[in-house]
Amino acid sequence: MEKEQPGGLHFVGKKDELIEAKRSFRTLEGRDILIIYHQTVFYAMDSYCYHAGGALENGDIEEIADKLCIICPKHKYKISLADGEGIYKGTDPREKPPVPRWYSKGVKQRIHTVTETNGDVYVKLSEDTCWIESDFYQGEKGKVERAKAAAAEKKLSSVND
Repeated sequence: MEKEQPGGLHFVGKKDELIEAKRSFRTLEGRDILIIYHQTVFYAMDSYCYHAGGALENGDIEEIADKLCIICPKHKYKISLADGEGIYKGTDPREKPPVPRWYSKGVKQRIHTVTETNGDVYVKLSEDTCWIESDFYQGEKGKVERAKAAAAEKKLSSVND
């Protein structure tokens, strides 16, 4: 299905099909990408959560602190669809009384650009050269790391049962 266009654009599907699917998985240049259609907007991000490699494909989407976020089904990590920012709720112990608030962990998930032309949808992979934590679970090395994380989690859950 993938055909690369000039400028690094990868054809990922027809607009109507992607809208109907709501979530679509594609591998582009060895990178696993999740394309999400939510509230009339397309988003694309690395498919595996930056925290422990959990598949984001089945994550719920909620508005948190005025940001649309996908919630990793594995450990409930919250990631902004627009910019890949990790969001968490915490309190400042210096406040009396401490009030729970949403805070940013900074960008943790690599986000890719989605464009639509004449009913065709394209993804341009992020050209950001700095390390982003979701990079860890990408490619062949990432596959090994995801398997290690899954095995460690399984071992931990059997100990706790």
